[in-house]
Amino acid sequence: MIIECFDGGIVRLTEPFDFHNFKLALHADANSETQGWKGITLLDDRDALVSIDLVPTLAGRPDDASWDRRYAEMVAKARQHGWIDAERQAIRAHIERAR
Repeated sequence: MIIECFDGGIVRLTEPFDFHNFKLALHADANSETQGWKGITLLDDRDALVSIDLVPTLAGRPDDASWDRRYAEMVAKARQHGWIDAERQAIRAHIERAR
């Protein structure tokens, strides 16, 4: 599952059925120092926090009840591994720079 971030605050979900990988892709036109994406907090150059509630609202999310169940399972597994920030209710995501 990839959260793609573009300039202008545009965020979309790609590879929505890949529940084994979770990352944030910053596109070349996205200036991470000045850009604010609602529900996304850049921690440093390598990691970000993505609101658990944000992901199901993104463009690219399948309209599929099984997706909701599998997403909830992914969040539960992430919690078991310590990848959830309980205070912010967010999932830790690795940042990649997209071209």
